[in-house]
Amino acid sequence: MRGLFCFMLTLSILGTVLTALVWYVFRDRNVQPGIPPHKDPIMNSGPVPSGTCKGCRDTVTEKVVERYSHSWKKQEDKFRNFRSLLSNRCHGLTKAMVTQANTPLGSKVVYDGEKRKPLQVTPELFSTFAKENPFVNTTWDTCSVVGNGGILANSSCGEKIDSAQFVIRCNLPPLENGYERDVGNKTDLVTANPSILMEKYGGLQERRRPFVESLRSYGDSLMLLPAFSYGPNTPVSLRALYTIQDFDSPLRPVFLNPEYLQSLAHFWQGQGLRTVRLSTGLIVASLALELCTNVHLYGFWPFNEHPLRHQPLTNHYYDDRQSKKTVHAMPAEFDHLLRLHSQGVLRIHLGECAPMASPRCSTEMAGPQPQSPGWLSGSCHAHTGTMQHNLPDTEALGKNTEGGTEGDQGSDDTHKHFWASCGRGGSRVTPVIESSPCERKIWVTDPWMLTYGLSGMGSQILSCPQWKSSSPTPSIHDEPVLH
Repeated sequence: MRGLFCFMLTLSILGTVLTALVWYVFRDRNVQPGIPPHKDPIMNSGPVPSGTCKGCRDTVTEKVVERYSHSWKKQEDKFRNFRSLLSNRCHGLTKAMVTQANTPLGSKVVYDGEKRKPLQVTPELFSTFAKENPFVNTTWDTCSVVGNGGILANSSCGEKIDSAQFVIRCNLPPLENGYERDVGNKTDLVTANPSILMEKYGGLQERRRPFVESLRSYGDSLMLLPAFSYGPNTPVSLRALYTIQDFDSPLRPVFLNPEYLQSLAHFWQGQGLRTVRLSTGLIVASLALELCTNVHLYGFWPFNEHPLRHQPLTNHYYDDRQSKKTVHAMPAEFDHLLRLHSQGVLRIHLGECAPMASPRCSTEMAGPQPQSPGWLSGSCHAHTGTMQHNLPDTEALGKNTEGGTEGDQGSDDTHKHFWASCGRGGSRVTPVIESSPCERKIWVTDPWMLTYGLSGMGSQILSCPQWKSSSPTPSIHDEPVLH
């Protein structure tokens, strides 16, 4: 009996081995040489090593650059249509920020990032809300929305960014220690993610002065806090507000309205965007489209290779810390913004920024006039951006009419327009400066005036400190330079 059992067991084992061998032989015959056997893509959908996907990223980048490379032109009709759609769905001008008007005492705040019990608006909480909406009946012509992408490093975009009427920045970025050249230093609105307050400043539980000192570069701008996205955001955001008030900082903290964020998320879902949460960059870019007629985006580039120079990029222009990719869909968001760029709704800036152009000068023939102490025999120097210039003040020019120069003095705070005769042969060059951000004027001594023989006017001209400190030394040319 035992022998029969052993025989049957041996026969069974041999049968199994033979079956496996036959299957293996026929399987190899049906597989083409050099091609691995088919694998179920669902069963092998794990993370792909970064090295194997380099070609994929290159292809994506090339396609993006190709879309971006077309000449850009503002399409007013498409801009108005998109802005109207966005405003009707999200109402950013009135609902982007929590105010005492849109969130009254006794109402309930519903968190937009998690399901939790609504927060009752108590008198203490109500007192922290903005009394007035800073955006009511206020819009701007030009806005710079500045992301923190590594593409801004060595971009020389600072002057261009600061030339906008309204500048928005994200997550308390550094603006000093040499970064000004690439990112500028003007700020009208800056966001502050509570995670930054937790990681860099200990949630403001202990020493708070380092936090306040870090805010000096933002001046009296609005600081936008998402206090009601998640429960832990609320106490640290309130501590930030109290700290700013206790230290008499000029910064103006305000809270993002969770109702606005919910509406904005639904809006972008309707546009086809699939993401867990909108990034800060997309939130403020959306807000800018309601606030501004001309929206310019800088530092928005979610890839780790420069689109033009093809060199590696850090994640931010100031560090290489990675963002939470499971929360934000940066490439997908950029695709939607690039679509708006292609449609002429907004403009994305990639690569280096060209120096700001000088004001245009128009020429008129005023007839030949002899050289005289009051005649400007050199080139007409004027620079926009920071409104710095080397031209004498119009009030001073108006005192010396013998030499063929005139002046039109504006208000105490603004040079509305002026012209000065430049060059030889009676060619009149008229630089037009529409406005000046300088709020005060001082009398200074400018030695270069004497090189033009303007001793009859004296050596005193009306100027602004920022003009004086950064104006280049004028050069003399035989012919006028028309800017």
